[in-house]
Amino acid sequence: MSNSLILEAITRCIRDLNCSGHSPATSTNYSFRDEEGKCWVTRSGIDKSFINPTDFIEIDREGKVLPPYEHMTPSAETGIHCALYELFPNTQVVLHSHELYAVVLTQNLSEVHFEGYELQKAFPGVDTHQDKLTIPVIANSQDMKAIRNELIARKNALKYQVFMIEKHGFYTWAETLFEAKKLLEAFSYLCRAEWLIKQ
Repeated sequence: MSNSLILEAITRCIRDLNCSGHSPATSTNYSFRDEEGKCWVTRSGIDKSFINPTDFIEIDREGKVLPPYEHMTPSAETGIHCALYELFPNTQVVLHSHELYAVVLTQNLSEVHFEGYELQKAFPGVDTHQDKLTIPVIANSQDMKAIRNELIARKNALKYQVFMIEKHGFYTWAETLFEAKKLLEAFSYLCRAEWLIKQ
């Protein structure tokens, strides 16, 4: 798929996610790697209901903005995207959500458990609702190095391609936009269901 087609598809996806409540205000950030392996991330401060392909900027593996985009500011959480591409080299797309139920579910937790839900089967390696899905929750921080170090330390817990940041939101990643979006939607559903059941 050409770069222009990838950009068109991911911007359309982000607008749809915005309509579903995943990116209130100017929150959330997204990235992808193109056919040449170049990494692109959303710039900071965008209203995701109006996002365009020109709102993606190219970065290197460390998150440094590359020419001709030096005048643009990447998402403050670019370091998280870089860490995920480093830890999981097959990753091509990273999506982020600030969905409300996922945010409130994480308070004072280091992990969240799901069991008995049919939609658990959306996640890699899960073929029955009877499995117990354990998703890591990382402490919120403005220090992206701290989050990166936590991701590295807990890499084995990231096998379902999703993690949460306490009272912040969650990330999903995959080899395709379709798969990353599927994981995001399935996880959002599980968080809503779990919160409502506990009330």
